[in-house]
Amino acid sequence: MAQKPSIPKGTRDFGPEETAKRNYIFETIRDVFQLYGFSQIETPAMENLSTLMGKYGEEGDKLLFKILNSGNWMKDLTPADVESGEYAKLTSKVSEKGLRYDLTVPFARYVVQHRQDLTMPFKRYQIQPVWRADRPQKGRYREFYQCDADIVGSDSLINEVELLQMIDEVFDRLGIRIVIKLNNRKILTGIAEIIGEPDKLTDITTAIDKIEKIGEDKVVEELLSRGLKEKSIDLLKPFLNMSGTTAGKLDFLKVQLADSPTGLLGVAEMEEVINETESIGINAILELDTSLARGLNYYTGTIIEVKARDVEIGSISGGGRYDNLTGIFGMPGLSGVGISFGADRIYDVLNSLELFPSTATPSTEVMFVNFGSEESKVAMKMLKEMRKAGIMAEIYPDQAKMKKQMSYANDRNISHVAIVGEDEIKANKLTVKRMADGVQHTVELKEAIRLIIDYRQQELSE
Repeated sequence: MAQKPSIPKGTRDFGPEETAKRNYIFETIRDVFQLYGFSQIETPAMENLSTLMGKYGEEGDKLLFKILNSGNWMKDLTPADVESGEYAKLTSKVSEKGLRYDLTVPFARYVVQHRQDLTMPFKRYQIQPVWRADRPQKGRYREFYQCDADIVGSDSLINEVELLQMIDEVFDRLGIRIVIKLNNRKILTGIAEIIGEPDKLTDITTAIDKIEKIGEDKVVEELLSRGLKEKSIDLLKPFLNMSGTTAGKLDFLKVQLADSPTGLLGVAEMEEVINETESIGINAILELDTSLARGLNYYTGTIIEVKARDVEIGSISGGGRYDNLTGIFGMPGLSGVGISFGADRIYDVLNSLELFPSTATPSTEVMFVNFGSEESKVAMKMLKEMRKAGIMAEIYPDQAKMKKQMSYANDRNISHVAIVGEDEIKANKLTVKRMADGVQHTVELKEAIRLIIDYRQQELSE
């Protein structure tokens, strides 16, 4: 007996209803991106590993999906290579490409490659899948979509304020109440300097970024294992446990980071972004969180993370500023800032809170019954006119029993059934039956179109 087919862990199939709901999310995000002046691009699913490796920190590199070289991928391996078990060395010999981990690094590569064709500042958005070899769990998948918006070629903090407004707009349209957590990489650098561990910044950010998942005690254990001194960790704790208002937290940081010019610059940037955003007005809660690091080495300024207020799930959006990411690809000094929406987690939040509107899953509005070839010819002409009027319509393809055709309409949640039989053809009319209550009218085509559109408007207003 053949084995039942399956899909890899951490991936999902999406049926018609799920796909329609996902498209609702994509379209909502795309509309906001375009509203703020962003243009769309796309990049390949796979990139050269040289493009990806070393851009996401130690943890991120481990989560990259590597693609084996075509043909005899073992041809460059020696018995000594295999026996050594050196992961990095083996990888470089059997794999030259990998699936993209996010959309930001491929975007940086794109900017460098196409620099001569771009007008700066360049505002792009991108909606495509990414892949991470992570442990699958609730809200965490190995294949998922990201919806990114980035601005490169501008140092202005207006860009951060605009991105926060975009985040607020997207989730307001979706009906999701959110908290936007903010930090600044310069603040983290300042903290590392003040606690006497300036060379351990990456170790610190990698560890504290897990504080919500594993708790402070486990973070302390990890910091110790990474070589931080107990005294330094004791000095770090007050920064991780700040409470009170945003203004109070900023005042605390100004005092504590007084001897770190870099740290104070981060505080000043954070204060400007928060004040400007709040002065414009925002529905989301803004929260300064110095434990926020997002674990990515390329951030150099503002760091953003978004959480849903009414569902326990990981971040549903995030981003930050990366002043020298393109420098890795030979174009130093080009500043950028961007955000990314996690469409799959947003989908789970909307499902959990039952926030998808009925319009998110559009279905056929009218199905023509098939009585045979002559009747079908007449029905097909009417069908064309209905579609011209913007009505989603179809005809049952086979001349089957009425019960079977009506069951099909019921199972598909089709709101109306159109009947074109001998009597209707003689009168140059059709009978339209409303499936919800069985009410039917025999009318001319124009009147049938009006009835169906009126019913649609009524459904939308309820």
